[in-house]
Amino acid sequence: MPEAAKPAKKPTRRKKKAAAEPRGLSAKQLGSAEPPATVTKLEETVAADGGIVLASYRDPLGGHWQLLAGLPIDLIGPTPYQRDLSETHVARLAAAIDKLDRFLDPLIATRRVDGQYWCPNGHHRLAAMRLLGAKSVVVLLVPEAAIAHRMLVLNTEKAHNVRERALAVVRLAEGLAELDDRPEREFETEFEEPALITLGICYQLNGRFSGGVYYPVLKRVEGFLGARLPRALETRRERAARLMELDEAVVKAVADLKAKGFESPYLKAFVVARINPLRFQRGAEAEFEKTIDQMLSSARRFDASRIRPDQVARAGGALEEG
Repeated sequence: MPEAAKPAKKPTRRKKKAAAEPRGLSAKQLGSAEPPATVTKLEETVAADGGIVLASYRDPLGGHWQLLAGLPIDLIGPTPYQRDLSETHVARLAAAIDKLDRFLDPLIATRRVDGQYWCPNGHHRLAAMRLLGAKSVVVLLVPEAAIAHRMLVLNTEKAHNVRERALAVVRLAEGLAELDDRPEREFETEFEEPALITLGICYQLNGRFSGGVYYPVLKRVEGFLGARLPRALETRRERAARLMELDEAVVKAVADLKAKGFESPYLKAFVVARINPLRFQRGAEAEFEKTIDQMLSSARRFDASRIRPDQVARAGGALEEG
């Protein structure tokens, strides 16, 4: 007998997201009030520095005061926490700006007490303008200096990879540790993810460290620490040392696989996946020390002779960096 026809499945309807409630200021409100004394003082400072205030206004979302200003390019520099410049990206930006013959994307800047201006967002644009010989640039000047510590939130010009993000975060953490001893967990906005601090220290120790293969594990086992930032950095350095120790064992396992004739750009990712005790534990809580200890033990026992070619062929993941 022919099989009974299965009833057709009813199409599932996705619930529409509720429209966002109106917020912020109307267009006419952006410049309708008198700026506070702090903003007026900043306007005077810009003029004394050889710049010009083009407009003072409140931003449309939060109503915060800021300036649109022109500044001498020699007074502006990146924050010390920035990622390293990509010369290729700078060259492309410079060519695009030169072709258009217009600078249409203002930098974000804050003023330091030493008379210099920090640029937490726009490092590559600043370098491109310098490459073109520009005398000045247009900036969105923010009165609150703390904005310079939030460059990962601000940066949308060129996506960071794990290495760039981690190095930027650890540089920021080390800089802030000398200025602010609040608990590490109070810097969640500035540091974005706790795993990035630990990975950043690893990259400082070894610029070719393959942080991408460990990043998924660290995201599961890392949390912001309750210790004050200087003490928390000591804990991070201890964790980084353990991670470097694990990496040595993983590198040896990869070498054993290569000695058996395996060739793949994903060998390290394959090994890390094999020794990851959280691989099949969806959503389970895990501790850093226990997880890394388990992985280290498994890496040291890794037997390349038991690996089949089809297992490696199915592997994929983060490439070895560098």
